[in-house]
Amino acid sequence: MEGVLVPEIWINVAERTGIEELRATTRDIPDYDVLMKQRLRILEEQGLGLPQIQEVIDGMGPLEGAREFLHWLKERFQVVILSDTFYDFAAPLMRQLDYPTLFCHRLSVDAEGKITDYQLRMPDQKREAVKGFHALKFRVIAAGDSYNDTTMLSEADAGILFQPPDNVIEEFPQFPVTRTYEELQAEFLAASVR
Repeated sequence: MEGVLVPEIWINVAERTGIEELRATTRDIPDYDVLMKQRLRILEEQGLGLPQIQEVIDGMGPLEGAREFLHWLKERFQVVILSDTFYDFAAPLMRQLDYPTLFCHRLSVDAEGKITDYQLRMPDQKREAVKGFHALKFRVIAAGDSYNDTTMLSEADAGILFQPPDNVIEEFPQFPVTRTYEELQAEFLAASVR
């Protein structure tokens, strides 16, 4: 979701708070657990909680053209968004995208709004979801932009990178790279007839 349909939430939080360490994403740190533990440590040190993050998210919107792309996609395919974000973060953004189906994770938040922990739906949930769709006899075309998407892209019948950083392109040359929603649409159409 982030980096494909909506801006990176943590980068926006970093810009709003001036805490540069929060700019790190799965584009930079492939191990999601390492990344989230780093984020939780920084939030604790800085005294930031869920209300401050939600305030930033409330001011965000989808990437330019994302809503139209998603409508185009839903007219032609069944769409499920697999994300490593959290329901506590995603709700305002999902509203702006007309509530697509989203599978993501949960946060543990105390009564004061402090984020105390996170619960993954399951390890490597994106790849496991694709395996589940395959078990249901669905053909899967997946798109993503970061390290945390690559196992999903590998498991899918077709995997597509969308505006990935150079390090991901270099490490995963097997995936076609798209830079615009028009290019992504073309790759979805091409993959659907293969």
